[in-house]
Amino acid sequence: MPGAMRAVNGRSVRRHPLLLVVSLFLALNLAGCGDDGESPNVATVPATFTVSPGVEHVRITNAGSHATLVLYDEGDHKLLGLITDQFGQAVFSYIPDKFITVQSGPGATISTTDGRSLKRGTYTVRDESQVPHAVSAPFHVLGRDDVAPESFYAGQQLNAGFGYIEMRDGVKLSATLRLPPGDGPFPTVIEYSGYGPSNPEAIEPGSQIAQAFGYATVGVNMRGTGCSGGVFDVFNPAQQADGYDVIEAVAHQPWVLNHKVGMVGLSYSGISQLYTASTQPPSLAAITSLSVIEDPWRQQWPGGVYNAGFTKQWLAQRDAESAPGGRSWVQRRIEQGDVICAEHEVLRNQNVDFEQFGRALETYPKDEDDRRLGLLVRKINVPVFLTGAWQDEQTGSLFATMLSHFDQAPVKRFTVFNGHHPDGYGPKITNRWFEFLEFYVAKRIPHMDPLARALVQPVLGAAFGVGTKVPFEADRFTQYTDYDQARAAYEAEDQVRVLFEVGDGAKLKGAGVAKFEKSFPTWPPAATARTWYLDSSGRLADAISSTGGVDRYQHDPGAGPKIYTTGRSGDFQSPTISYDWPPLPDGLGLSYLTDPLPENVVIAGNGGYADLWFASEAADANIEVTLTDVHPDGTEFIVQSGVFRAAHRQIDTALSQPFLIQYTFSAAGFHLLTPGQFLEVKVPFRPFSHPFRAGSRARLIISTPGRDSPLWAYENPSYDGKTISHQVAHTAAMASRIVFPEVDGVDVTGGMPPCPSLRGQICRPYVALNNESAN
Repeated sequence: MPGAMRAVNGRSVRRHPLLLVVSLFLALNLAGCGDDGESPNVATVPATFTVSPGVEHVRITNAGSHATLVLYDEGDHKLLGLITDQFGQAVFSYIPDKFITVQSGPGATISTTDGRSLKRGTYTVRDESQVPHAVSAPFHVLGRDDVAPESFYAGQQLNAGFGYIEMRDGVKLSATLRLPPGDGPFPTVIEYSGYGPSNPEAIEPGSQIAQAFGYATVGVNMRGTGCSGGVFDVFNPAQQADGYDVIEAVAHQPWVLNHKVGMVGLSYSGISQLYTASTQPPSLAAITSLSVIEDPWRQQWPGGVYNAGFTKQWLAQRDAESAPGGRSWVQRRIEQGDVICAEHEVLRNQNVDFEQFGRALETYPKDEDDRRLGLLVRKINVPVFLTGAWQDEQTGSLFATMLSHFDQAPVKRFTVFNGHHPDGYGPKITNRWFEFLEFYVAKRIPHMDPLARALVQPVLGAAFGVGTKVPFEADRFTQYTDYDQARAAYEAEDQVRVLFEVGDGAKLKGAGVAKFEKSFPTWPPAATARTWYLDSSGRLADAISSTGGVDRYQHDPGAGPKIYTTGRSGDFQSPTISYDWPPLPDGLGLSYLTDPLPENVVIAGNGGYADLWFASEAADANIEVTLTDVHPDGTEFIVQSGVFRAAHRQIDTALSQPFLIQYTFSAAGFHLLTPGQFLEVKVPFRPFSHPFRAGSRARLIISTPGRDSPLWAYENPSYDGKTISHQVAHTAAMASRIVFPEVDGVDVTGGMPPCPSLRGQICRPYVALNNESAN
């Protein structure tokens, strides 16, 4: 566990990345470190610095350079000391378990055993670098749900072009409004993220498509990004509250149809919709979230293993783009005289280093529940349209585990499929996206204007490399003239649409067309257990092995950083990607294979799991399980994988389902292995759907994490260079197996897909892997 522990005041503690990045040596040498936490008996005067409390944070400005500011709670207990930056600024957002004074701004992490975010309540701040101490008046830090009165939102005016929207704490977010031709009012959608949605020189994809269909669009940058004020933080409650404020301010504008707005966007702006909708803005009509995550922590630590690939790079990019001068369009606005944007740049010096932020936390803190969408989506009370790909190279497929948690959403439309991250904007899905927006934002029967159809379809076709070969669907509700009747017919349809073998449904292989599809009333669909047991001959059998045995493989220190493509994230829109997926060398993993299947087997659900009896020569081990489909002609397609750190023992029984193993990943549930001792380890596969056709064979590969992902890389133990072996048992007493949700009633049409064809599912000639016996 490199860098997991640090010493503070003579004791070992685990680093907490949700806290400010600060330098530890300063913390150990500054006044106030380690005192009794009570306010000092010193003369005081009223403070002249500016206190700006917000949602779970407070900003201090005009305090003077390198002043020592101390935050006190209502009981006059010292919580945290921050030394202001050169501009006299400090931001209190996270509180350690023990008082400490540190430098504010970029740098390092407050070391703590169990930090927390700054909660709703009354506080004061003292400048203790002077005598008498300058003390602020008591101020109130807001909670996420402390909304402003309606008059606050109704009093704002947003004009076409670039401008600002004020939040409840006074922070102004940059926004760009684009109106369609005509007098209005217009159906209106918002795209909200930390990229460049408010950039007046460019437009995000969701807004661009919505504009072509006649919608007004508002692109808004999150606080601390673009020209927006405030300090940037990843998916924190302040961002969620800002989403509420944006919805309400925009919806009150006179050009908004019905004074209700929708939201659009894929990835970052898809994720932000879920956070925003969980705050229940009364003027939100519906959301359309594409290619999203389930939890930021599990995105950084899938299965408890650090994602040193895409997630690490994404966080580093957020650091760079939210830093002062991080975006060229922002600098151009400042150069053109945008005084507000220029003022906001100064506070960027307080932004957190999020690459380090993500790496520092090895176990899941309870406060992270405030950012876990799997819990927050239970509060969403508007219609939801959501899509996702099983092999999403950026965000993965854990989004599916929360689809059963939209308890209050009155209408749900989920489309899931094999494929890539950008596929939510594929022509065959954009059709249904438009349909949903028409019903719930525009409030009209979906009819795609022929001119818009003629304009949008080739643009999307060009973006996905398919030209005009993948047309939009025809309008589906032309038989209706009454909106309520059409909507009732739409809402009578099943909630879940599963697209199978996308990429082999058109003459152009790799295009975003499914060979067949199946709808289900709910996700996960009703299923029975398909169980295969590992045996000593390298087989996956229907029954427990009668002979039994133990196989072993060697830890592969070079596997973690290996990904199978050199392509960039934008390359995944194309019908095919370049990749190199060589077979695993003997000794570095284990392989188990079914006999040719006598009939079709369709797996669909929240993943399933490998139930392994596992032992290691070390006290820590990362495991990857990979499921493949071996066709009769010897072609092998990747289906899905899962990674897991075996020291995480505590299953979350409240969130687990029959085929879904959820772990708490808490510090209390983390226990290192006893070397050489077998224990039962359940390694979850990420959610997926896939048809194994009659004659094919299902294959399980067990190895060190790495090699089987396009962009996710993993940080595995180094064992100080020692050669370490792991073992897997398959005996009557220790019957290792894999368990998947098998669904009935799916009509598997067409023949075996050729290699390559399936989106997100690369392929290669099958090569046997010879298992090494440990007996």
